[in-house]
Amino acid sequence: MNTLNTAKLQLKNAVETAIKKAMDKGELISADIPQFIIETPADRKNGDLATNAAMAGARVFRTAPIKIAQVIKDNLELDNTFFEKCEIAGPGFINFFYSGDYYASVLKDVETQGDSYGSSDFGKGKKVMVEFVSANPTGPMHMGNARGGALGDCLAAVLDKAGYSAYREFYVNDAGNQIEKFACSLEARYLQIYKDNIEFPEDGYQGADITESAQAYADEFGDKLVELDSESRKKALVDYALPKNIAKMQSDMAKYKINYDKWFFESVLHESGEVKAVVDLLTEKGLTYEKEGAIWYKNKDVCTEILLKEGKTQDYIDKLELKDDVLIRQNGNPTYFAADIAYHKNKFDRGFETLIDIWGADHHGHVMRMKGAMNAIGYNGDELVVVLMQLVKLVSGGQVVKMSKRTGKAIQLSDLLDEVPVDSARFLFNTREANTQMDFDLDIAVQQDNQNPVYYVQYAHARICSILKALAKDNIEPRNISEKELKLLTQSEERELINHIAEFEDEIVSAAKDYDPTKITRYVTQTATLFHKFYNACRVKCDDESLMQARLSLCLAVKTVIKNVLDMFNIDCPESM
Repeated sequence: MNTLNTAKLQLKNAVETAIKKAMDKGELISADIPQFIIETPADRKNGDLATNAAMAGARVFRTAPIKIAQVIKDNLELDNTFFEKCEIAGPGFINFFYSGDYYASVLKDVETQGDSYGSSDFGKGKKVMVEFVSANPTGPMHMGNARGGALGDCLAAVLDKAGYSAYREFYVNDAGNQIEKFACSLEARYLQIYKDNIEFPEDGYQGADITESAQAYADEFGDKLVELDSESRKKALVDYALPKNIAKMQSDMAKYKINYDKWFFESVLHESGEVKAVVDLLTEKGLTYEKEGAIWYKNKDVCTEILLKEGKTQDYIDKLELKDDVLIRQNGNPTYFAADIAYHKNKFDRGFETLIDIWGADHHGHVMRMKGAMNAIGYNGDELVVVLMQLVKLVSGGQVVKMSKRTGKAIQLSDLLDEVPVDSARFLFNTREANTQMDFDLDIAVQQDNQNPVYYVQYAHARICSILKALAKDNIEPRNISEKELKLLTQSEERELINHIAEFEDEIVSAAKDYDPTKITRYVTQTATLFHKFYNACRVKCDDESLMQARLSLCLAVKTVIKNVLDMFNIDCPESM
């Protein structure tokens, strides 16, 4: 248990013991001790931790909170705790103030734990899959994929740090309707090279990448496909273009510092019979029916049952206009939804206890039906967590940018990574919560100054390294330091920084609970801010050797925290800038 949580436990025990003593002395009536909270006050001037125990006990003890607070204070023993005093405030809050032992213990924690500082066993090793990006392989990846990649990869890193066993997966949609559309589009562009009056499919993929792929095939193999039948021609073009597209995706993700545990191919689900099996399972459960030659899933009934259990009214449900879904089309081909159910079943069957999907906000209507489908086939839909991600706009000079300067075409992920440092992209995409729209400022992303958040954080780490190097030139090295010496850190800037360092593990756990890695980028940015504030107010090299060593210990603790965050997010942590 870290020092902060130890302090909270000490405080809880001390308050409960004080209440029991008061009941034994007749100062409070005998009763079960009510639940109370211990929290950090909004303003640390009011205390380091506070409790509402007196107000929580007002009804039980039939006494005014202010009087209960005084009774608790009179019976409180703070010896052998991290607290030196307490005060009563307002209607009965009791505020507690840390002793020097607390601050010394925090720094000793960081020194002892080093690279593992901030880690915990909160997740108890629970197997969690994070599926993210999963872009359609029929075309290049875009800005939404860039944001989803950074969010998904860093969320998995946070989960690992919080004691989960996180697994990263990319789902490749290499089967189904979109591949047929891809094939028809390639065929048309290929034939247009050699023939006139070849119409392009009305719903075909219009991107320049389709034309480029068809031309590349023609350049390499010529007109050998022109006289073939359509199905053979389309297969040859897809077999040529699709692996290249997937390889490009994999290289782009690697360049983005994202390494997946598995690239899972939708085609495997069809070849293995898993898609058919899940449709059969739903049919056995009475959740399908035939209509106009297609097989339909009773999505409306399933979702209605879930909503009624949640306490929603029928009027509320009617306004949602829930509809059933096709699983098998009239032509006998499964829909994307059928494959998606099979895929999520496959994930659970592989032993993952929680499934996290990073989806675009336009998929919000798909969330309930997928959770319902999991319940329908016997799994826990609540263990499917969907993080919906809003759109991202690229901005430069205050204006929205839609075209790449390099290519003159719509900006793709690969264009972004050519123009913006990868570290900047990974960090900046994690500065706004997934559920908010985001303006990604290209000008800030390439700046090497404090306007760029990742530079600002990296610079704080580099500055500490330069302090250590400068002192080493004067033959001053950090040494083993006693807790008594660490208690010399009494300046407000020193203690504010130590308090922040102490919260690192709790911030990691909070980010894991909320599936929100942006909490950690904000945390580490604030770490850098508080360090600069401390550095400007407190001279590290000073005449008091013990104080100098204590401040060096604080610098090393900040260095460890920043490095642990940047390493976790796979961002470079330079020692000089």
